[in-house]
Amino acid sequence: MLSSSFLGALNGAIAKTLSSSIPALEIVFFRNMLGVFIILAMLKHTPSSIDRKNLPLLILRGFFGFVAMFLFFYTITVIPLGDAITLNKTSPIFVAILSFLLLNEKLTLFKTVGIILGFTGVVFVAKPNGFELDFPYFLGIMGGFFAAAAYTTISKIKHIYDSRIIVLSFMGMGSLLPLLLFFIAPYLENPLIKEFVLPTDIKSYLLIGFMAITATASQWLLTKAYSSPNLSMVATISYSIIPFAVFLGVLLGDSMPDSLTLTGIIMIITAGILAKK
Repeated sequence: MLSSSFLGALNGAIAKTLSSSIPALEIVFFRNMLGVFIILAMLKHTPSSIDRKNLPLLILRGFFGFVAMFLFFYTITVIPLGDAITLNKTSPIFVAILSFLLLNEKLTLFKTVGIILGFTGVVFVAKPNGFELDFPYFLGIMGGFFAAAAYTTISKIKHIYDSRIIVLSFMGMGSLLPLLLFFIAPYLENPLIKEFVLPTDIKSYLLIGFMAITATASQWLLTKAYSSPNLSMVATISYSIIPFAVFLGVLLGDSMPDSLTLTGIIMIITAGILAKK
């Protein structure tokens, strides 16, 4: 999980750099398309069977993962990298809520306190103006929600499918859906969905290749980590992505988080750990 967190933060930094030349949806497409080829090569070397009975859950995990990634990559283009990753890490709080609503798990005292503390931390990070929340921060929170939906789905299929198959469902969906959106982009007036723009400089292609490698490795390590029985330790270590992201964000020109944002980050990390208890 520590390795996955570092590679995840590095991947976000690469995507933030790429966002100056290509749209977020295109970053998602390239990241996943190249990842699909890497996973297929791994499966060709060491094949794995697919349980057709639970295929709808596998596809659903891929869809939730794509939406979460798309919203995440869009937010990192418009707000500091550390803030975007912190909002994405609200996912354990949403997992606690979804597990209570959908999986009939008990809402313990730890989880209840974690939920309240976590959403208070979100307010500190996002700093809404009254009841108005800036659109990118709202999308960042929704990215956390869809990531939680993806993780909740993984908990139902992790004993059925090889971790590479689960990652492939996510990356396959993240390649096909952007292609569909590229076709309809000319008919939409939406800041999130833009037409495909072929990169023209060698730097962009090198960054895309590097992003695909780090992203695939990070996702595979993440899926392996969440398949571990010691989820509390895994979840705690997963928050190392936030200091990694803040550090890399500052290197890319983001300002250092102020005291209010740092307080919010600490509250969200604490909330996530409590929600996993």
